[in-house]
Amino acid sequence: MPACPTTADVSASISVFLIALPLSLGIALATGSPLQAGLVAAAVGGIVAGRFGGAPLQVSGPAAGLTVVTAELIQHYGWRTTCAITVLAGVAQLALSAVRVARSALAVSPAIVHGMLAGIGVTIALAQLHIVLGGTPQSSAVDNVRGLPAQLADLHPVALSVSALTVAVLLLWPRVPGRTGRMVRKIPAALAAVAAATAVAAFAGLSLPRVDLPSWRSHALPELPEGPVLGILAAVLTVTLVGSVESLLSAVAVDKLVAARKRPTVRIPRADLDRELAGQGAANIVSGALGGLPVTGVAVRSAANVAAGGVSRHSTMLHGLWIVIAALLLVPVLDLIPLAALAALVMVVGIQMVSITHLRTVTRHREMLVYAVTLAAVVLAGVLEGVAIGGAVAVGVALHRLAKTRITTETTPDGVHHVRVRGQLTFLAVPRLSRTLNQVPQGTDVVVELDGSFMDHAAYEALQDWQDSHVAHGGRVEVAGRSGKFSGPATAAHICCRPWTPWRNHHCDDHTATPPVTPGGRPGSGQLASGVSAFQRNTAPLVREELSRLAREGQRPSQLFITCADSRLVTSMITSSGPGDLFTVRNVGNLVPPPGAESSDDSVGAAIEYAVDVLQVETITICGHSGCGAMQALLNTPLDTPLDSPPDSPAAAQTPLRRWLQHGLPSLKRMKSRHHSWARISGRLPADAIEQLCLTNVVQQLEHLRMHDAVQRRLAEGTLELHGMYFHVGEAQAYLLEDGSRTGETAEVFDRIGPAALEDSRA
Repeated sequence: MPACPTTADVSASISVFLIALPLSLGIALATGSPLQAGLVAAAVGGIVAGRFGGAPLQVSGPAAGLTVVTAELIQHYGWRTTCAITVLAGVAQLALSAVRVARSALAVSPAIVHGMLAGIGVTIALAQLHIVLGGTPQSSAVDNVRGLPAQLADLHPVALSVSALTVAVLLLWPRVPGRTGRMVRKIPAALAAVAAATAVAAFAGLSLPRVDLPSWRSHALPELPEGPVLGILAAVLTVTLVGSVESLLSAVAVDKLVAARKRPTVRIPRADLDRELAGQGAANIVSGALGGLPVTGVAVRSAANVAAGGVSRHSTMLHGLWIVIAALLLVPVLDLIPLAALAALVMVVGIQMVSITHLRTVTRHREMLVYAVTLAAVVLAGVLEGVAIGGAVAVGVALHRLAKTRITTETTPDGVHHVRVRGQLTFLAVPRLSRTLNQVPQGTDVVVELDGSFMDHAAYEALQDWQDSHVAHGGRVEVAGRSGKFSGPATAAHICCRPWTPWRNHHCDDHTATPPVTPGGRPGSGQLASGVSAFQRNTAPLVREELSRLAREGQRPSQLFITCADSRLVTSMITSSGPGDLFTVRNVGNLVPPPGAESSDDSVGAAIEYAVDVLQVETITICGHSGCGAMQALLNTPLDTPLDSPPDSPAAAQTPLRRWLQHGLPSLKRMKSRHHSWARISGRLPADAIEQLCLTNVVQQLEHLRMHDAVQRRLAEGTLELHGMYFHVGEAQAYLLEDGSRTGETAEVFDRIGPAALEDSRA
């Protein structure tokens, strides 16, 4: 992080300040708290959470997500006790940070989180609608709905016109076309809307309620909580959970926005969620102690900070400083703002919390029931109660899916009975499983196919008992599937195909189906579809949760892995990696064209730039392999083949493959000029010239890699490591290129990777 604020930080802080100022006043109005409380929370959120939090570009302050909770607390316990509850919630957040559970908060079902935010948005919109219409909101969403007909019958035209102007400017401001639009969009829409409504109300001399900031000398500070102990604890728990989840989700979203930046000028570290939780806790302690609203990370202001070009936490802290200055020096200006304008602003924010994007995501993952129940429960019962009810429904949905097991039977023409079990095999499915198995005639051949990812003890016992009985009566049983291998005198069980099983050895598919074969005798497109189907049945249930997390948080690979396109090289298998671990580039010969090389398609250089500058990988590995066809082709390539041959020369008529392989000519030259220092593999010389070229090519491509600007910069900073690797296909053995400067070797040495090497290093 820069030691001092940069110009970009100052500019971004002003943009965020202009958004935060009207929103902070509007949220304070919506909660029923003193209006200064919103300014206190905004200032403290910017300065304290910005300084001590773990997400440098996240902007904290009073958030719409806690508006309903805070309003209920003020109604039940009064403002000063609510401030004390905010302090206790901050202490609770510090405790949660100390036990490092921040990442666990993200395990809450997104359907529950989005449903909670949507429910809060609906509640906010219903309450602010009464102020927009010129009335006073009721104590609950239900009462606001009931009172709406009477409010519509008693409209206040002045308040309604000011609110309508605010909403119109707020919605149309980002849509102003042309050069004018580009200029006016430098002013945040929220500020433009409130400023326009204030100016019209002032010049027209309209009589309507306005902001009234009392003297800071009369500002209320917290007092010792008064009320039932259990009620106070529940209130603290609610503020802690809602504020923490909203802040952490916002921090993750900010990481995605930062990663999506084009050409970043400063490396911004990913969010430390435990530290961010501690920063939020400290901010809530200070905000509550100074008579401010609860503080959370706010996605809207954070997104504005990133979009405005903020590069460090200084932008967040400066925005808090501008809030302090405005609260002390701009009180006469703030007192001109109509309350109807602030209410209209917050009402639109509440409506926008019911996100269409979230609805589509929830629908796609078949969790609309959880979302709808959570939304309704939050509106009708309250935030904590709504989250609890939504969680119970989510558990019920998960149990229903767990218990939803499909069991079918089929008899082939040769008399073999196939019993297929789709889904998880738990005790809930045992009655149906036993009933189906007992309908199979005794003394017959049976194949039981298990396509679930889990089988509990009750189901295992039921299946094993039936199998023993069927075999005792002269039958034969084959049990195939993921769920395990069963013993028995007549059992020919096998486990399901693993992700690396070659297609020709697949045995998970329909036994009666014959994969389409091409004229050359190889499986056709039907085999690919069959393999995808096997993935959906067997592997997808195991990785769906992890892929769902990656879809939410974005990819954060630590490694760029450059290797050959050879079909025998399965990168995830030889590295034991999973989704999100490797950013992989594959091409013929694992070649890295140097920058500016002729006959280059830039795809490798683009991938390197993206991995190093955007994804911020920590390691780049170039992996060659034995028997590489590209290296065999290079051995037959003349060394003097020019890269820029005249159009009428034979070289100009080369195929794309031969033009691409010219990037490997430096490797061939390197090998033929260094017979005295050939690379070695764990103490032995290469088996032949092809293996020698495969090893030398890894070393040469590492030199090409170092020529790229992004790589040079990160190497100079000491934040990037480069490694060479060689995989012997026939031995299924990986070798790592040793650092010659460390070992004192003059030749390249590839050492074996594996348990034996680990034991040697320990000895």
